[in-house]
Amino acid sequence: MTGLSIPISYWKKCENGISRIKLKYNLQDSEIHTAWIVRKYIEQSKIVGFDSMDYAQRRHEVQKLRKVELLKLQKNQNKGLYKQTRKNYRQTEAYIHLTHNERNTFIQELAGLVGSWSFSRLFAECINKIHFDLTRTQQSVDEQALEQLVSRFEQYMKNVS
Repeated sequence: MTGLSIPISYWKKCENGISRIKLKYNLQDSEIHTAWIVRKYIEQSKIVGFDSMDYAQRRHEVQKLRKVELLKLQKNQNKGLYKQTRKNYRQTEAYIHLTHNERNTFIQELAGLVGSWSFSRLFAECINKIHFDLTRTQQSVDEQALEQLVSRFEQYMKNVS
């Protein structure tokens, strides 16, 4: 889990910078989920000339292939695979008009922008889910991560004030 602290006086500047990059990639109404953005979308590689299409054509062709795949999985009666595939499609829907390289470039541009903000602070908590013991903490992984993140932020606020 990650949190970014930005002084209120810089908020609009930061938001405008992010909005400009999102607009460039036609993602202005989309949330940024890096893990979903940077993965490969297999159906894009099945579309001849995908890179040379405009965004609307790309979106249409990917949606067409995805519908076929979901129908095939429904008939296959593998409910688990169907459910997971549908989730993957839902999570990546906003980004299907971009090639893999464009999506990676988008993330790099955002990272470069955020990295240039000397006034901001990044807080993070990583938990190895394999070794996480719910019985010892009495909290879910998400709750534990959020608690640690908030604790770091509170300590930072004490230090700067």
